Amino acid sequence: MTLNELAILLAALALAAPLARWLGIAAVLGYLVAGVILGPYGFGRMFSEQDAEQVLHFAEFGVVLLLFLIGLELRPKRLWAMRQAIFGLGTLQVAITGIVLAFIGVAFVGTQWQPSLFAGAALALSSTAFALQVLEENGELSTRHGRLGFSVLLFQDLAAIPLIALAPYFAISAAKVAPPFDYIAFGKGLGTIVLVVVVGRYLLDALLRLVALSRVKEAMTAAALLTVVGITLIMEAVGLSASLGAFIAGALLAESSYRHELEADIAPFEGLLLGIFFTAIGMSLNLGLLISTPALIVSATVVLIVVKSIILYLLGRWQGLESGPARRLAFALSQGGEFAFVLLSVGQAAGVLGGVSSQIMAVVVTLSMAMTPLLLAADRFFSKKPEASTRSFDDLPDHDGHVVIAGFGRFGQIVARVLRAKGVPFTALDISVEQVDFVKRFGNKAFYGDASRPEVLEAAQTDKARAFVLAIDDVEASMRAAEIVKTNYPHVPIYARARDRMHAYRLLDLGVAALRRETFLASLDLTRLLMLGLGYSERVANRTVQTFRDHDERRLNEDYKLASDVEKLLERARTSQAMLDKLFREDEVEEAKLAQAEKSQSEPKKTKAGVLPS
Repeated sequence: MTLNELAILLAALALAAPLARWLGIAAVLGYLVAGVILGPYGFGRMFSEQDAEQVLHFAEFGVVLLLFLIGLELRPKRLWAMRQAIFGLGTLQVAITGIVLAFIGVAFVGTQWQPSLFAGAALALSSTAFALQVLEENGELSTRHGRLGFSVLLFQDLAAIPLIALAPYFAISAAKVAPPFDYIAFGKGLGTIVLVVVVGRYLLDALLRLVALSRVKEAMTAAALLTVVGITLIMEAVGLSASLGAFIAGALLAESSYRHELEADIAPFEGLLLGIFFTAIGMSLNLGLLISTPALIVSATVVLIVVKSIILYLLGRWQGLESGPARRLAFALSQGGEFAFVLLSVGQAAGVLGGVSSQIMAVVVTLSMAMTPLLLAADRFFSKKPEASTRSFDDLPDHDGHVVIAGFGRFGQIVARVLRAKGVPFTALDISVEQVDFVKRFGNKAFYGDASRPEVLEAAQTDKARAFVLAIDDVEASMRAAEIVKTNYPHVPIYARARDRMHAYRLLDLGVAALRRETFLASLDLTRLLMLGLGYSERVANRTVQTFRDHDERRLNEDYKLASDVEKLLERARTSQAMLDKLFREDEVEEAKLAQAEKSQSEPKKTKAGVLPS
């Protein structure tokens, strides 16, 4: 590749991702489109087929780095907590989808079952980057179907690793060759994996510690890359997958104290090389196939989306999701993924798939990615239509002298439990239908409704309420609800949850004085426990935490007057810390006096005749 071609490639990478985000599509799709334009089958034709192959071969190291980072994220405790969703739902999705697609390939295309099964498994994998981005942009990643989707994607990432490693065996099986089992090669491979695990477990972290002591950032970056490259070379030397080695290395370092630094050092290289990889995939996409065989490619795309959507929908319902969330889960994961491109290129290199078949499936995966945002947009559009003629919130109970709780998440539920125990009536509102249904399963009573809308608060009879608890998670919705209550129901006191200091300032602007920052008291209580664990007495721990609380709450109200002046806030922060240090020193002096007084009281009193009997 010439320097001019490298400059063109880097320019495409620099423009593709921002343009894709601006258009509301995933960056992966932007890279693919850029590759199509630059490639031998596109409009620019700036790169030949040989150039595309060279770029692809070089950028495959990006996939190796991706698997290393996936391994870093898979801490044993995290895997164990999600084990049922990951290894239950994820296994069923990949296995059922792969088998169904393989059956379709054998029955309607006439291919052998071995390459059909490999291709079906490759197409069963969804795009982790694409699906997670779509779920996050729509605010669905924290919902139950979003968490289930993440679990399935996590298992798919794990499933891709053995598929990459086993690709040559699919090729041997497809060719109907039955060579004698090579026990020596098997022993070498198994021994190498054991060696990598043992060395990584006991030596890698120690070596990284030695490098970290040098305090040279470049040395740590080099050590991180050397870790991946070294294990990759060892695995390739015995005929094993480089991706498998990278994943094992990452998993071994998942509990390392240098995990975050490794991730920060490698992530830029991984992002750049993956961008080059997807651009090279785009260069390799044969658009002539779409023109010459449009019916085959379009029908294959439709079959892929329909099969994956149906299976994911049924599995979502099996997991207890309502129809809407199950459908969202199905559409979000209905596309082929980036690992499909990896597996298709690996399968072609191993002789499992033919060149034309691999190219056709690559075009199908790309089209399925492009369809995902359209499917989710259509689902939102058609899901809202039937609701146009109905109420936009549940029928609310008739109350008088009750408490209205806006937001029924972890904060609002605690308030509700105390009120219920004391026999105080309340009306709990939440904007999430899924959350309302979920808490009802556990015996809690909540109603669907957007508390930031006037008609909902009117239906909740806020005018008759004794108090209004503002526990909405979204800051803007929280402020809208507070404004409505302050304007229309000024006689109803507001007790508000603030996300942070800035949210607290905005609530104070409205005159909401009874507010609590959501993590403030919990962090103070944990600090109190920490001080007890460090050996301080309970009185010292309580006094220290109370001093800090009084100081911080006083500072919050004083800083509120300067909230728009950043310079003065910075100056206040410096002087406030000095004041806090002074208060703590005064507390230490006071504590010493108290301790001395207690010691004096505990000593036996003496008289002229001796010690008085106790």
